[in-house]
Amino acid sequence: LQNLGARRVCLMTDKNLSKLPPVNAVLNSLAKYGINFQIYDNVRVEPTDQSFLDAIQFAKKGEFDAYVAVGGGSVIDTCKAANLYAASPSAEFLDYVNAPIGKGKPVTVPLKPLIAVPTTSGTGSETTGVAIFDFKELKVKTGIASRAIKPMLGIIDPLHTLSMPERIVANSGFDVLCHALESYTALPYNERSPCPSNPIDRPAYQGSNPVSDVWALHALRIVARYLKRAIRDPEDREARANMHLASAFAGIGFGNAGVHLCHGMSYPISGLVKTYKPKDYNVDHSLVPHGLSVVLTSPAVFAFTAQINPERHLEAAEILGADIRTARIKDAGLILADTLRKFLFDLNVDDGLAAIGYSKADIPALVKGTLPQERVTKLSPRPQTEEDLSALFEASMKLY
Repeated sequence: LQNLGARRVCLMTDKNLSKLPPVNAVLNSLAKYGINFQIYDNVRVEPTDQSFLDAIQFAKKGEFDAYVAVGGGSVIDTCKAANLYAASPSAEFLDYVNAPIGKGKPVTVPLKPLIAVPTTSGTGSETTGVAIFDFKELKVKTGIASRAIKPMLGIIDPLHTLSMPERIVANSGFDVLCHALESYTALPYNERSPCPSNPIDRPAYQGSNPVSDVWALHALRIVARYLKRAIRDPEDREARANMHLASAFAGIGFGNAGVHLCHGMSYPISGLVKTYKPKDYNVDHSLVPHGLSVVLTSPAVFAFTAQINPERHLEAAEILGADIRTARIKDAGLILADTLRKFLFDLNVDDGLAAIGYSKADIPALVKGTLPQERVTKLSPRPQTEEDLSALFEASMKLY
């Protein structure tokens, strides 16, 4: 920040983290180098349109020339949104929100530098141009997607993850798992349409491609090797360090290729939450952690998508520990689904959507909440009807 010549810095975090070592490390560094800053610690875990607007208001008033986000995806995403709307004071909130919920306008204003210091190993938000929030009125998650809001710098320091409790490690890791699996199996970049006439109108998510494939597979191998260790032993620094890297690697992969159905279906699962409160999360509102909402549909989703490019699904199953020596290619989806179920069962994951408060009666609302998520659902390698989505939600009610 000193080298950038920053004079007024906005430091964003949340109430829990503001008392923990990662924020202290940043405060000490800023003080040591005489950087003038203001702290905003009101970020909501799983942000809403209202919590974004509150942070945007703070950023507009502060007239900052740089931002530092210290936290998980919720903090980094909130800081991206604050930076964007402070740089574009005449914009209305829905201008940049993804269509069809918002107007999805391209970002043409210059943003201030943002340094992201992730404290969880999940969203990879420090590498992506995406900011996700709950749109309360529609009870659905949506977001803003533009290369312009990517942080200038991500500081990937595994020591910052040592304050993560066990279930947060697990749920963050499930996000990395699905980022890698979904970006590797997404619709290929050369099959995506329509083709925009101007590069500024290109979506942030391009479909699977040779560059993102490298990152997705590398992240998947790390998850297979280290996620269980990181969850079971909080002192296992090697596992924590590798998962922190895997989060950034998968972020580079999906931040370029995109995700598809697990994420598209996860947004209403989070948005329509009733009374579920997860273990290890110090919050005063019910919430389904993002990584959990994503992973609960993964067995059903990959059983569904595998008929397109079954080789990739089999390869993923093998990386996650399946013996595929005698596997038939047409069974790729079932093999990957069973491998995922076993993985989740070993890690004490809730037994499907029913275990977090949903029933068959909720399926129409869950489907309705998935339909606007075209930014990601259209990247599924296999197109889906409303009936297909209903069947996927039904198959995800119980996992084991």
